[in-house]
Amino acid sequence: MNILFIADIVGSPGRQGVEALLPRIIEIHKPEFVIANAENAAGGFGVTPKVADELFGLGIDVLTSGNHIWAYKEIQEYIDVNPALLRPANYPSSTPGYGSIVAKTARGHKIAVINIMGRTFMEPLDCPFLAADREIEKVSPETRTIVVDIHAEATSEKQALGWYLNGRVSAILGTHTHVQTADERILPEGTAYITDVGMTGVVDSVIGMRKEDALERFLSMMHKRFEVAKGPAQLNAVVVQIDPDTGKAGEITRLNLNA
Repeated sequence: MNILFIADIVGSPGRQGVEALLPRIIEIHKPEFVIANAENAAGGFGVTPKVADELFGLGIDVLTSGNHIWAYKEIQEYIDVNPALLRPANYPSSTPGYGSIVAKTARGHKIAVINIMGRTFMEPLDCPFLAADREIEKVSPETRTIVVDIHAEATSEKQALGWYLNGRVSAILGTHTHVQTADERILPEGTAYITDVGMTGVVDSVIGMRKEDALERFLSMMHKRFEVAKGPAQLNAVVVQIDPDTGKAGEITRLNLNA
């Protein structure tokens, strides 16, 4: 079966890009399950209940997130009763929401999605490696198909987690940096890996934000509020081919499409 993972959706241009391109991707690649990272989907920072519902309505089955998940207070109640919107599993156990989910595809296959956040240059959360262990132990009795979103800044931390989970999960897909990397591969034990899936947002921008704002901050070293860029959007994603009987990945394909 094919699994589609859409990179970090940034603001309304990113959402519009998904709306425009997802039907074509589904027609060509025929994914059985669609996952997307939505932590920047509302105004570039965070996600609201309305935006989450909008994305689910476009045909996305599970939304992952990261360090901006709590940007809007109203998401706390929503995430506690909507397990298809994940927050990183290595937040404290008292934090609202869930770090993993086992869902069923339209064809009846079970798939687990785990959301993990790195610690290097990020918030000092629980160990992502041990958190991954706990979530895998929780979901593995139900399915061998396990997809991990590792939301992290450091390439080395993502690669290390890839090797740590090699053969234990179907795919380890990096998010957060908004720049698609060209290192997609199948690790020796059958785990698909990419350091960063990229971004779904405005092409002529700095990671989805107005380039003028980014330049002003870098040149002045003063705080400048970022605003979502305007203009034509791109959609970055990967399609992972997984054997549902073994949970092993056979192929990973990068997508970089213009809306």
